[in-house]
Amino acid sequence: MTLLTGTAITKSYGTTPALRGIDLTVGEGEIVAVTGPSGCGKSTLLHCLAGILRADAGEIRYRDQDIGLWSEAARSRLRRTEFGVLFQFGQLVPELTAAENVALPLLLAGSGRREARAAALVWLDRFGVADLADKRPGAMSGGEQQRCAVARALVTEPRVVFADEPTGALDQLNGEQVLGAMVQAVREQGTSVVLVTHEAPIAAYADREIVLRDGAVDPTGLGVAP
Repeated sequence: MTLLTGTAITKSYGTTPALRGIDLTVGEGEIVAVTGPSGCGKSTLLHCLAGILRADAGEIRYRDQDIGLWSEAARSRLRRTEFGVLFQFGQLVPELTAAENVALPLLLAGSGRREARAAALVWLDRFGVADLADKRPGAMSGGEQQRCAVARALVTEPRVVFADEPTGALDQLNGEQVLGAMVQAVREQGTSVVLVTHEAPIAAYADREIVLRDGAVDPTGLGVAP
């Protein structure tokens, strides 16, 4: 069953077009990789689908509702509950411990502090970093930080996770370990994933790959000029 649909999505920055009429669907529990060369519009597409950016034209429907018509507050609420967002550098809050970072989405959604911490500890344990619960990001390696960031993206058990180059700041071994753990978790809970990457080994974890070139879907699937 289709969960998320983008139709004829366009987006420009000033006079520079970033997306030129993108069509995309994501099914329930499906992992879709969006690949292509740098500057082709991958991150812009993900940000539009997640409601972080508003598309200039086109339609983005989640569970058959046009979220492009929603207010910023409504889209922010969606990202705290049914969407999870994961960035390349994790973007953990440096002043908070690992457990506090992971608990943050639950606290923002109205959970009690004790309940949120308990859930955070469960997810930190799933990603093998429970021993870091009371450490701040500055005391962690890059791989440890990203495991905490994945736990934070999944702690609300979202319907869709948007992952923007989630392993781009890691070496190959750490990257594949982090992504492998994430894929196992989302498969278990039936979460859909939109995964932006330029790395073929990472894209191979997806069920399906969409290649962009110059802001449009590349029908050749190569991402380079024929």
